Amino acid sequence: MRTKTIRFGIIGLGLMGREIASAVARWCHLEEPDFLPELVAICDNAPPPGRVEWFRAHFPGLRQVATDYRELIANPEIDALYCAVPHHLHAELYTAIIQGGKHLLGEKPFGIDLPANTAILATLREEPDLIVRCSSEFPFFPAVQRIFSLVETGAFGRIIEVGTGFLHSSDLDPHKPINWKRLVRTNGEYGAMGDLGMHACHVPFRVGWTPRSVRAVLSKIVAQRPDGRGGTVPCETWDNATLLCEAEDRAGARFPWLLKTHRIAPGQKNTWYLEISGTKASVRFSTKNPKRLELLMYAGGEQAWQELDLGYGGTAFKGITGDIFEFGFVDSIQQMVAAFFYEVAHGRPLRPSAGCVRPEETALSHRLFTAALRSQANGTTELV
Repeated sequence: MRTKTIRFGIIGLGLMGREIASAVARWCHLEEPDFLPELVAICDNAPPPGRVEWFRAHFPGLRQVATDYRELIANPEIDALYCAVPHHLHAELYTAIIQGGKHLLGEKPFGIDLPANTAILATLREEPDLIVRCSSEFPFFPAVQRIFSLVETGAFGRIIEVGTGFLHSSDLDPHKPINWKRLVRTNGEYGAMGDLGMHACHVPFRVGWTPRSVRAVLSKIVAQRPDGRGGTVPCETWDNATLLCEAEDRAGARFPWLLKTHRIAPGQKNTWYLEISGTKASVRFSTKNPKRLELLMYAGGEQAWQELDLGYGGTAFKGITGDIFEFGFVDSIQQMVAAFFYEVAHGRPLRPSAGCVRPEETALSHRLFTAALRSQANGTTELV
């Protein structure tokens, strides 16, 4: 089998930059993909101490280290870039990467606001042959891949209600220092919706469930935080967002969708969940128990929930791990990375459920979150 090497670089050497690099370093974990990503360049305008050395130590093929992202864009040996920078930089960097002819895997929310997102997508229309996608890893858990299959086969019948969410708890500590995600100029007005929202939107958007209206309740819970220099500064962004949407499926049927993105959810540590109620079947899944899929199939008579343990075997991209073993967060990152590079190599996703977030889906998320801001400001239900 001939293997296509895809040379790529990373812009932004923070938490997720290292996660993406680690996923590539473990490429042998995937069984015989016909494409091989090679990390050849990194960039950060202010890398943490020791970070460049970490990359050099683990990636002997690294040939370029830069502090200016333009140097990576200008490098003809780079095919694709992963970019993880604060939201206010998305429009500048993403449009430059696209104009430079590089495939792009970018972070959420794909622009600090709706105008920024619109500008990115306008640039992309001038380069239709590029693969440009947004990061979102949780739908690659085997249980969620199973749920995709149930939706695609019509197993749920008519949708009654949907619940999705992404919950954090570390911000419950009022002594946690301020960072860029708590400042409007760097994070944007969306607050928790901007950084967490696409995680909760990915599955509904991919299966064609479109929010038509929203009533949002946004909460600012911690008013100020330490500034790291002995003082305190205001927390400007929304900590929690609770959105009640009326959504519409591809057949035109409507149903309620309750979406939560909470940075202050006591006891929750990076909890992603998906719940679907239908007239023929219902499911519940949460990363609190990543093996367990709760399923209710209804054909009349008794209604009983069953619990299925799903191991690694249900992944989109087959790995060397046995089917009985657990799937985790780092596996979901690797599956997402594989999905992106599969599209770069083949020009299409392996299947719809095994594809990264598309640009038009980021645009829909911006319309939803912008409507949510109007809803909060006016105390009204707003059209999306």
